Amino acid sequence: MDTYAREDMATSVIKVLLLEDASSEGDAVNAELLAADAQLEVQRVATEAAFQKALNDFHPDVVLATPTPDGFSFRGAQQMLRTMKPGVPLIVVTRQLDEQSAVDCLRGGADDFVLTGNLSRLVPAIQGSLAVRRPLTRLSPRQLEVLRLVAEGKSTRDIAEQLALSMKTVESHRGAVMKRLELHNVADLVRYAVRTGMVAADVAGTPRAARRSPVATEQP
Repeated sequence: MDTYAREDMATSVIKVLLLEDASSEGDAVNAELLAADAQLEVQRVATEAAFQKALNDFHPDVVLATPTPDGFSFRGAQQMLRTMKPGVPLIVVTRQLDEQSAVDCLRGGADDFVLTGNLSRLVPAIQGSLAVRRPLTRLSPRQLEVLRLVAEGKSTRDIAEQLALSMKTVESHRGAVMKRLELHNVADLVRYAVRTGMVAADVAGTPRAARRSPVATEQP
C-alpha cells in the first residue's frame, strides 16, 4: 500500500527520492537534507530508468526533481508518479526559474519549487507537502481512483463504466471521499486533487482550481 503522508513527521522517517544530475547542485541539495533536523532517508538517482526502479523499490514519500543528464524532466517524473504513486508530492529544485516557468511547473502538477540559492526552504517545503496530503491516508485505493476520475471531469456513468461499478456505488464512494476529506462540493474536491498532484491543473474537469501564486511561494 502506498504511503501518501506520514502521520507523525517529527518521529517517522521520511523517504526522499532525489532525481538529480549528480553535480555540485545535487550534492548541495543532499547536504541540506542530511543536515536537517528531521529524520530523512535519501536515495539519489540520475536517469529515467533508475527513477522508475526507485519508485517500485524505495517507495518514496516525496520526490525532489532537478534537471538530469538524459533530459528526463520534472514533467516526465510527474507523469510517472501520477501513474505509479499517485499522491506522492514532487518538488522542483532548480538554480533559477522565471515566473512563467514557475506557473507551468505548478500547473503541470509540481507541488512547489525551491531555488538552490535558498535551500533553507527545502525541508519546510517537504513537510508542508506531506501535511496537506495526510487526509489521503483516510481513503481506500478505490476511493482514490474515484477522486482522481471525478477531478478529471468524468461523469458518474463514465466512472462506473471505467471501474466496472454501479452508478450508485460510484456516488457512494464520491460521498465518502468528500466526507473523509471534509470537502463540501465537487469544486473543492477538484481543487484538493490539483493541490495534491492527483491531477494536473490543465486537465482538471472544473473551472481552473485555485493554486498558490508561484511568486509568493519562494520567499527570501
